[in-house]
Amino acid sequence: MDGTNIGVEYLDRARKEQVVSELKNVFEHSGIIVAAKYAGITVAEMSDLRNKMRESSANVRVAKNRLARIAIEKSPPEGMKHLLVDQIVLLYSEDPVTAAKISVEFAKTNENLKIVGGAMGDKILDSNGVTEVSKLPSRDEVLSSISALLVAPGGGLAANVTGPASAIAGVLENIGGD
Repeated sequence: MDGTNIGVEYLDRARKEQVVSELKNVFEHSGIIVAAKYAGITVAEMSDLRNKMRESSANVRVAKNRLARIAIEKSPPEGMKHLLVDQIVLLYSEDPVTAAKISVEFAKTNENLKIVGGAMGDKILDSNGVTEVSKLPSRDEVLSSISALLVAPGGGLAANVTGPASAIAGVLENIGGD
């Protein structure tokens, strides 16, 4: 051995350590992680999925299962380790609903994406659990509802204040016209 591959092995090992570190961050800080089989998905379809996730501040990660199993050790979703087999893609978001919502919708139109489960912190989900989570409102939807509720009383107050005044004006106009 002439030593020319030593640097390549070192870089390869350094890259693997970086991937493990990145995945550990995903497992520890994501609101939800969805695991799905993606065998048969074309590059164009995967790009479409990545774009949909990115538009909603969610992410897609394909990694070697061996590295993902190392990264998931001692993290909250460690119980989903059994899902890290075959060709698995991880779809995740800070919002605990967004990744589930997008992946379930995408799987409805693409039979090659098969959701196998996921995790919300240390709560492990099967595929039905991911589907149920996808039905919940996302953070943005909840915030929109709250802001609508906050604005609505103001609109009602304005109607209550101006309503009697316009009624009195109508009565006075009728009296004045007689």
